[in-house]
Amino acid sequence: MRVWTIANQKGGVGKTTTVVSLAGLLIDRGFRVLLIDTDPHASLTSYLQYDSDQLPVSLYDLFQDPATNKAELDQLILPTEINGLSLIPASMSLATLDRVLGNAEGMGLFLKKQLKLIEDDYDFVLIDCPPVLGVMMINALAACERILVPVQTEFLASKGLKRMIQTLDIMQQSRGEEFDYCIIPTMFDRRTKASISTLDKIKETYKDKVWSGVIPIDTKFRDASLEHLPISLYTSNCRGAFAYETLLNYLLQTEHY
Repeated sequence: MRVWTIANQKGGVGKTTTVVSLAGLLIDRGFRVLLIDTDPHASLTSYLQYDSDQLPVSLYDLFQDPATNKAELDQLILPTEINGLSLIPASMSLATLDRVLGNAEGMGLFLKKQLKLIEDDYDFVLIDCPPVLGVMMINALAACERILVPVQTEFLASKGLKRMIQTLDIMQQSRGEEFDYCIIPTMFDRRTKASISTLDKIKETYKDKVWSGVIPIDTKFRDASLEHLPISLYTSNCRGAFAYETLLNYLLQTEHY
């Protein structure tokens, strides 16, 4: 089972879109995929047609019971309308965990330990992060083998990227092991000078940590979200779907098993 975390300390850069788009493509290739929504705003949960305010259980319940066994964890995993795709949903209660559990010893490794219980059930786990450094993001980063950092190709988003990379550097020092991370330029608009210059700056600054392609602006992403589908299942014949397929090919080719 491979675990990829999608994270950035800035909202609106395409994290949830990246999670859903990659998941759809992985399912197309026959992989069993679990998505985990760690963001209290529950955008991923909503995308997959669950109302986080109406759910009897969520990821919050997992953190409330450190002694969770596999049977109990399985009860938190919800099916989706998409065959082969499962979800551990988020709820607004996750926002309270930093206050309640933030200083608990070993809490940053809790999710990693729980995922070992289901490592034979899925081929890939994709974790959608909140745009805030806290218990949820730390758990998501500690649980994964690879970090994907979407960054919108505009000036303010590139500033947020700097904070995210600084966070990774600090965590790498504490764990004594480098993260395998990939920066993914998103919402690229080749018609604008701002988008082009920001992309050039990101590549100049972070060099081989930046994926060589881009995820373009594409209205089909919005249309797909209205239908609660990954873009490849909504329509495979568009720029956005092609870009994510190219990204997935790169990620699979550069995986370290």
